[in-house]
Amino acid sequence: MQQYIDLFKALADETRLRIVVLLSEKELCVCQIEAALVLPQVKVSRHLTILRYSGLVRCRREGTWVYYSLTEPKNKIEENLFESFKKHLRKEKFFSADISNMEECISQPLKIVAEKAKKI
Repeated sequence: MQQYIDLFKALADETRLRIVVLLSEKELCVCQIEAALVLPQVKVSRHLTILRYSGLVRCRREGTWVYYSLTEPKNKIEENLFESFKKHLRKEKFFSADISNMEECISQPLKIVAEKAKKI
């Protein structure tokens, strides 16, 4: 029961839900998440840490860049949630704007995105 409580607590925050919806699309660098959501690094990092501790996301380092992605679903509920994010939430106006921003970010070199994100 506790795993489900922790799962829904992690998703109960607007910023964390926005991050998870983006990550349901693809793996992203922290600076890409910052730029897509137009949020400062400190806020994005804090929420990514919570999502990591909840077991919803994982990270990997590649040089100076840290990339985040969703973990493999641990149960049927997570599997259905991740699928719903990808199929349904992405179509909602609020989330589709984030996804459009993300698509613009991933079309640019990381150094440029990182510089833009620093100005947020």
